[in-house]
Amino acid sequence: MLKTIEYVDGVVRMIDQTKLPLESVFVDCRTIEEVGSAIKTMVIRGAPAIGVAAAMGVSLGAAAIEAETFDDFFSQLEAQCAELGQSRPTAVNLAWGIERMTRVAQENKSLPLAELKTLLRDESIKICAEDIEINKAMGRHGQALIEKGQTVLTHCNAGALATAGYGTALGVIRAAMEAGKNIKVMANETRPFLQGARLTVWELKEDNIPVTLITDNMSGFFMKKKAIDCVVVGADRIAANGDVANKIGTYMVATMAEKHKIPFYVAAPISTLDMSLSSGDLIPIEERSSEEVTSVQNQRIAPEGTNAAHPAFDVTPNDMITAIITEKGVARPPFAESLKRLAEQK
Repeated sequence: MLKTIEYVDGVVRMIDQTKLPLESVFVDCRTIEEVGSAIKTMVIRGAPAIGVAAAMGVSLGAAAIEAETFDDFFSQLEAQCAELGQSRPTAVNLAWGIERMTRVAQENKSLPLAELKTLLRDESIKICAEDIEINKAMGRHGQALIEKGQTVLTHCNAGALATAGYGTALGVIRAAMEAGKNIKVMANETRPFLQGARLTVWELKEDNIPVTLITDNMSGFFMKKKAIDCVVVGADRIAANGDVANKIGTYMVATMAEKHKIPFYVAAPISTLDMSLSSGDLIPIEERSSEEVTSVQNQRIAPEGTNAAHPAFDVTPNDMITAIITEKGVARPPFAESLKRLAEQK
């Protein structure tokens, strides 16, 4: 199975997703700052993968701290974490990974610092392993919603590359294939960063899952032709009421799915829920460089001096979502109640 990120010989190794599918290149991060840079530049991306990377980055940061007391150690760690937390604003898993690591540090403050640093490294490795198992559980719940022979549309990349392995939306697709449902996939190319074309199609072809690449403005055409049976996407943050932030363009797909009465499913771990936000209106939307819109793979496609906007995410209202698939089960409307029940499960 593809390893998006792992701890190897004291470094955090991750596949460089900016180079796929043309090259398989790995990046070794030796400091928390290098992990933050990898997150910011999308060497690693996808909400769950960012959470794992954050945890491993905190471990690297902790290992480099020189201190005599826990208070001094934790003060330095908090400063590093504050900087890491600014890497990308929309995916809540970044803050989740950092919070879990700092909580473990606080809970074990009585340990000698050398032992605490080892414990934090082991905790980050544990988070990575847990993520894969969470994705497989999500896949088992989600595949029950897909019928034999259906064609599934997905947007962006919510696969093994967006997680520690297996995937969220693609985890549902993988689980459906493993259950013998012989489904097919349509993948939106996902402008401007082309995660669908470069990453989702690459993953599915590696697994011999039938996939057809379409441009983002084709999904309505195929829905009208009844060539798409359901939509499964991932999420970067889900508000308490079930509003979902995901890669820009998701809202348009949901609008077309609603128009054509096609089920629209979201697959995301419980860690992606942000119960502190009452609605999606409160989710911060990252604005990325306009050069990612005016260029493709560093090749300019628009005239010099072109003004371009680049919100990296949009928010799909909860009333357009059929169900939200988590590792603890499937939430259905009203999401304010069903998501709260799942979040509170032990």
